[in-house]
Amino acid sequence: MTSLPHGWTAAAISDLVDAGPKNDCPDSTEVGFVPMQRMGTRFREVPTFEVRRWSAVKKGYTPFADGDVLLARITPCFENGKGGIPRGLPNGLGAGSTEFVVLRPKQSALVPEYLLALLKTDQFLSDGKASMTGAVGQQRVPKSLIFGYKINLAPYGEQQRIADKLDVLLAKVDACRERLDRVPAILKRFREAVLEAAVSGRLTEEWRELNPALVDASADVSAIGRSHADAGGHRRGNAAPPTNDVHDLESSAFPSGWGLVDLRELVDPARPITYGILKPGPELADGVPYVRVADFPSERLNLDTIRRTSPKIDQEFRRSRLRPGDLLLSIRGSVGRLIVIPMELDGANITQDSARLAIQESVEPRYVLWFLRSNIAQSRMQRAVKGVAVRGINIGDVRALQVPLPSRYEQREIARRVDELFALADGLEGKYRVAVERVERLTPAVLAKAFRGELVPQDPNDEPAAMLLERIRAERESVASTTSISRTRAKTRGPVKRITRRAKK
Repeated sequence: MTSLPHGWTAAAISDLVDAGPKNDCPDSTEVGFVPMQRMGTRFREVPTFEVRRWSAVKKGYTPFADGDVLLARITPCFENGKGGIPRGLPNGLGAGSTEFVVLRPKQSALVPEYLLALLKTDQFLSDGKASMTGAVGQQRVPKSLIFGYKINLAPYGEQQRIADKLDVLLAKVDACRERLDRVPAILKRFREAVLEAAVSGRLTEEWRELNPALVDASADVSAIGRSHADAGGHRRGNAAPPTNDVHDLESSAFPSGWGLVDLRELVDPARPITYGILKPGPELADGVPYVRVADFPSERLNLDTIRRTSPKIDQEFRRSRLRPGDLLLSIRGSVGRLIVIPMELDGANITQDSARLAIQESVEPRYVLWFLRSNIAQSRMQRAVKGVAVRGINIGDVRALQVPLPSRYEQREIARRVDELFALADGLEGKYRVAVERVERLTPAVLAKAFRGELVPQDPNDEPAAMLLERIRAERESVASTTSISRTRAKTRGPVKRITRRAKK
C-alpha cells in the first residue's frame, strides 16, 4: 500500500460525517426538491431545484440541507459520477430521490468539496461499481460500502487548499470541455455550407470564369435524356406517382449553363432505381450478402454487421444487385442516408428499406452523392416522407428527385473541391476526438494527484489528520457517555415515582 503524505491518515467516511436531517418539518415549510436528472456530474456543479411544500415531498424522498454532500447510488447515475452539494435551498432544506445518499461532513473536520471530489475519483467509482447489488439496470451501491469506505484524510487546512485548487483546475477543464462540445456543431455547419455552395454553383464560380468553354451542360443533358429514352425510359412499374409540391426546383435558381434533370435519368438505363429484398429469410453463413439501413449508421458502412440470404431469394431480387461505385440511399426509417458501395460488396443485394442508384458513366457519381446529401435534396426527401408506424419515401419520389446538373467537367471539379474540404473537416474531427480523449483523462488525473497529496504544498502548522480524527472520536465517546447516563437516570426515576404514588395511596 502506498504510504500517505505527512500529516495524513486513513479514515472511514462514517467517522467523518454526522446524521442527516430528519423528515420532521411542518407541512407548510418550503423546501428545494432536486430530481435525479438535475444532479450534475461535474465538480462543484450545484444541483438545481424546484420549490415545493414539505407536505408534497416528505413521503418517499430523502431529506437533506444546504452543505450536505449528495451522491446518486443507482446505476447508471453512480457510474456517471452524479453528485453535488446543494446551496441556496429554501429554508436551507431540500428533498430528493431515495437513491441519493446524504453525507453531512463534520464541521472543522471534513471539507464538503474535499469529500465530493473523492467521491468522483476513478478508484471510488470503480470500487462502488464492483460492489453493486440488485437486478440488472437497477443496481445500487450499498450504503454500508459508502459509509465504511476508507479515504485518505488530509489535515483540515490542506483539505481546504486542495478543494480551492480543484475549483480552479477543474473549472479550466470544464471550460475546455465546453469549447470542445461546440466543435461537432461547427463542423456540421461547415459541411452543410460546403455542400450548399457546391450545389448552388458558388463553390466553382471562379472556375467557370476561368473555363467559359467548359461551362455549358446542355449537350450533356441532351445526351443523358437521349440515352435514357433509347433504352426505353424508366418504367414506372408499381411505383406510386411523385408527391405534389415536393419536386419544385427551377433552373433559374442555378448558374447559367446548368441543366435540371430527374434522378431517374442519371442512372444506368439497364439498372434503374429500385428497392430490394422484401423478406431476406434466415441468416445463412454461406449465403449472398445483403445491406440493410442498419449497416450504415451515420453514413459509414459497417461490413461486420452484413447478413447473408439464400441464393434463391437473391435470384428472385436479382434486379437490385450491387456493383462497386453504386450509391445506396435509405428510404425507410432514417430517410436520406447515403453510402458508396465498396469492392467487398460486388454482387451483394439490398433490402426494401433502401434504393440502389447505379449512376451512369457519363455522370460524376461523387457529384450526385454530394448533391443528395445537401439540404436542398434532403429537405425535399423529408417533405415526401409518408407513413405512421414505418415512415418512408416512395420509390416514385426517389426517381423524381430533381438534380441541378453542371457540365461533366464542372461536376468533377465540384466533386474534387468538396472531397478536399470534407477531408479537411474529417482531419479536424479526428483531432477533436483526440482532444476529447485527452480532456476526459484530465479530471481523473487531477483528482488522483490531489489524493496523493501532490496538488498543493503542505503547511507544517496544520493539525495532523490523526489528531483531528482522535478529537472526533473523543467527542463521540463523550456524547455517547452522556446519553447513556441520561438514559440510566430516566430509567431509575421512572419506578421511584410510581412507588411514591402507590405509598401515598
